[in-house]
Amino acid sequence: MSKLVKALCLLVLMTTFGSVWGATGVAFVHGTGKQTNALNDYWTTSMVNSVRQGLPNQNNFVVINCDFEQYMWDSQAAGCLAGQLHTFINQRGITDLVVLTHSNGGNVMRWIMSNPTWDSRYPLIIERTRWVNALAPSSLGTPLADAVMAGNVFEASLGWLLGYQNDAVRMQQTSWMQHYNSTWLLGTAGRPGLPRGFWNVVGTDVHAAVWNTASYCGGYQFQVGLAVTQWWLNSCSDGFLECSSQNGAGFLWFNDVQRTNRGRYLSHHQSRRQCHNLDIILRNDL
Repeated sequence: MSKLVKALCLLVLMTTFGSVWGATGVAFVHGTGKQTNALNDYWTTSMVNSVRQGLPNQNNFVVINCDFEQYMWDSQAAGCLAGQLHTFINQRGITDLVVLTHSNGGNVMRWIMSNPTWDSRYPLIIERTRWVNALAPSSLGTPLADAVMAGNVFEASLGWLLGYQNDAVRMQQTSWMQHYNSTWLLGTAGRPGLPRGFWNVVGTDVHAAVWNTASYCGGYQFQVGLAVTQWWLNSCSDGFLECSSQNGAGFLWFNDVQRTNRGRYLSHHQSRRQCHNLDIILRNDL
């Protein structure tokens, strides 16, 4: 069933049972890194404020701040995410939760949905989640994590993007993610499906030409860095993750050029920014 069909079914339910449906909310889940102010440092207030305009009550949003330098199942990662989502759901009376994840945040959210008996807070989160919109998720890992852990030249050049030799980077090595996907995680090929939709937005290339205005959204220096790291990836990548990894679990929602303004690419950095109408696409999906 396509996402559009599911959305129409949800609309019918909300129209029919509006009085008991409850509140819709959105959660912004960051990627690798230890965040204490993800609103400003990871997503930016302009991105979050634009997306939450799609909510019936624009105050029903939460920006997660956790330590995603840990393994996904760690108490500071999935435990922290579960705690903040559980509190948000209960305090705001959320019965219809859309979760927006970026990069490794998709792995942490997928851990929660794949292991409902791991933590007593997980079942409620899963029950209240409508679906996850996974922006450039690292579902199959990235060769760049392999390079960082090997201590080669990537370690210095990727510090701003991925971090150094922490557990989250170690976890995102391709062979490690292959193991987790075949054992602990759901949603990949040959595995049972996830209990809630996991819809991927895939970045297919990087704009970095100095004359191209699309190169400047989110900061030109980041585009240049991603264009360099892209040399070590498949031709279809967002500068950090190959397209196959971004669409390795769940379902494809869209490749960047299919929906963005003027068919522009979304680099790994731009897929968490107010770039090329991404914020409007996410807003309308609420």
